Amino acid sequence: MNDIFFQDWLGIIRCAITTVTAFTTLFLFVRISGKRTLAKLNAFDFIVSIALGSTLSDIMLATIPIAEGSVVLLLIILLQYIFAWLARSSTQVEKIINTEPRIVFYDNRFIEKSMALETITKEEIYAAVRSTGIDKLDDVKAVVMELKGTLSVVKKSSAEGPSSLDDLDLSKAKIIAGPDSKILDRNHKIL
Repeated sequence: MNDIFFQDWLGIIRCAITTVTAFTTLFLFVRISGKRTLAKLNAFDFIVSIALGSTLSDIMLATIPIAEGSVVLLLIILLQYIFAWLARSSTQVEKIINTEPRIVFYDNRFIEKSMALETITKEEIYAAVRSTGIDKLDDVKAVVMELKGTLSVVKKSSAEGPSSLDDLDLSKAKIIAGPDSKILDRNHKIL
């Protein structure tokens, strides 16, 4: 029963050394790998974070040797870079790795089909609009569910030129992708 709380000082020293070494190694790898490793997470980045945490835990608890764990950490970060480079080089690979942004509110209309696909509620859209300091939905051009699961609120503008919505298929928001989709007005009534 005493083994649950304490076995010997050698085990404690081993855990202290492996924890400091593993933490320092991961810190150095993350510094070398740059901001992408620390960015808001998309699905792929989430998997990388889980893998890094699991590996770090194994190293700290001396389940695997420090050298082997360091190789695993390095490979995970290297794979992240390879996949990011492939996604940047090929739109097909990017579609596999990343999702596409989806418009969930457009021109005073809640887009129910998009909201259902993203499992998002009207209340979450309202909260996103409020968080930007906008009071009236009439001032909002669109609300977009981004690649990383955040909601972006785009204000209406009278200025000419390129728009932050240019990379999105606005015809889907206007047509709402088929007859079975419902458009809700700001009072939640089907149009």
